[in-house]
Amino acid sequence: MSSAIVVHPLFESVWPHAADHLRRRWQEEGPLEYRRLDEDHDDPLDAVFDDPTGITRLVSLGVPVTDDCLDVFADLEQATVLTRNVYEPDEEIVAALEDRGVTHRWHDGEGFWSASVAELALGLTIGALRQIPQKHASITRSHDDWDRELWESEVPGAGGYQYVADPPSHTHGTIAGKRVRIVGVGNIGSRYADVTDSLGADVAAYDPYADEPCFHRTGADRIHSLEELVADAEIFAPMVPLTDGTRGLVDADLVRALPDGTLVVLVTRAGIVDGDALRERVLADELALAADVFDGLAGEPIPLDDPLLGRENVVHTPHVAGRTRHANEQWAVQLADRFEPT
Repeated sequence: MSSAIVVHPLFESVWPHAADHLRRRWQEEGPLEYRRLDEDHDDPLDAVFDDPTGITRLVSLGVPVTDDCLDVFADLEQATVLTRNVYEPDEEIVAALEDRGVTHRWHDGEGFWSASVAELALGLTIGALRQIPQKHASITRSHDDWDRELWESEVPGAGGYQYVADPPSHTHGTIAGKRVRIVGVGNIGSRYADVTDSLGADVAAYDPYADEPCFHRTGADRIHSLEELVADAEIFAPMVPLTDGTRGLVDADLVRALPDGTLVVLVTRAGIVDGDALRERVLADELALAADVFDGLAGEPIPLDDPLLGRENVVHTPHVAGRTRHANEQWAVQLADRFEPT
């Protein structure tokens, strides 16, 4: 009885550390065949192994698979097979495996990258509240930001060493004391809620599918309507996955109901918000935006002449929230945990 992992560069172009981490995990458990294929390898799975006899656990990542080529794995008991779709299994291949009495293993959730996405959301939030990207860019161009005399202001209490400028028109400063309003307390939203609560924010969330303990664990008050959730938001973070049921969940009326100056944080998918309404308010300086995703808002990549770029009320990253080594390794850990030992 042995295990086998075969990985194509197609898979590693998306998940560059996952297969190696799974290899290290399985090497501790028993005999393992590990095959990393060349870029030009287009042969189906049955051409990878000279003799697949005795392979009882198999993970095949990015390799072409046909129904017939599965016949050579006579001893196979458990498998994960991803073909050209490196994000989820093909239903036909799963059915073909199960017809042969093979259990297909898969982690159905996306908890493997929840820490990475939630932490980037926190970073974007702080970056927007303190205008860190703008300040970084500014001090590479001139010394004006170092001149305390330029910080003077006619606004009482807004000048001198303890303040950096007139207060911006959007939410700024610390997370502490802010009204953070979150849509969704799943893997990502719950982490963001927990951290912002621990930093002293007033956190509330809307999630009709979560049970009461989810809210208690995060420190978030439960809100039962989106209309109530957006009414007093200072930081608004919709953190649900994009599905048919969540597309446009935060509609134009809800976007228009957000108080002036609200910071909107987008790190799952932008399509859960009405992009036209959000774009209009951000470009009018009525809302601030901290975003890693731009589908339905500006497109990806964002055109270099898009007016969302280079604004004082926008900070952004190029859809990289879940792209960390930690997320890759957790992908492998969660998959390995689905398998029974050989």
